[in-house]
Amino acid sequence: MIAKFHQFPISLALARDDDDIDKSTARLNAVRIDVSQNEREAPEHRHRKGQLVMPEHGGVTCRVPNGMWMVPPRCGVWVPGGMPHSNVATANARLFFLFIEPGAADLPERCCTLSLSPLVRELIIEMADHSEVATADAELITTLLLSALSRMPVEHLHLPLTAEPRLGRIASALVDDPSDRSTIEQWAKRMAMSENSLARLVQQETGLTFGRWRQQLQLIVAIRSLSAGATVQRVSADLGYESVSAFITMFKKALGASPAKYLRNFDR
Repeated sequence: MIAKFHQFPISLALARDDDDIDKSTARLNAVRIDVSQNEREAPEHRHRKGQLVMPEHGGVTCRVPNGMWMVPPRCGVWVPGGMPHSNVATANARLFFLFIEPGAADLPERCCTLSLSPLVRELIIEMADHSEVATADAELITTLLLSALSRMPVEHLHLPLTAEPRLGRIASALVDDPSDRSTIEQWAKRMAMSENSLARLVQQETGLTFGRWRQQLQLIVAIRSLSAGATVQRVSADLGYESVSAFITMFKKALGASPAKYLRNFDR
């Protein structure tokens, strides 16, 4: 099927409101959304097609049944076709949605965050911003983009989630109040468990220690807030750190760069 560049009327919750794109048999469809003019949140839904969400500005958090992914600028979250998911964007976000026909590209079978090259980003923007493109040009861009996407590296901005009810309650509480610095012993008491039992449960369900699991959530919250324009000082305080330097040390150890340098890397 020859690719077509569509500009459908669209909102962040498009899958619930308009299924024209999902019915299309084109290998690729691309659209742009300015969140300031649309909903910031799309409740859980699914697409027949695979979906890549790429912020041009601001950030997006995508939640699926077994995890949560943060999508800062210069990355994209990949959601395979048929997977239930919800998206929440920062108020300043400008987003691109790329819908990919099943089997059209060699992309992961699981949800993940991809680091996108400048070429891939520009091709997505070109597709979304030009509704009328010559057939030969459309097919060339489509083929190039599908090939390039399959080589994009995975970023580890993922919080494993689980259907286990006690861990679900802890995760919800930490999302609501990421500044909560309660120890694993204190959380265990709240869940009517021993500390060792909770530690084993987190490891079994998520593959991470309790401390690493909570830190991953804090990183997602931090990147989301920084992408929305919050200062490092504000984010540090919101996460309950006693000092900005302690927060920067944690961030740099986890992601290999200070918050300022990390975000600058995405602005290139």
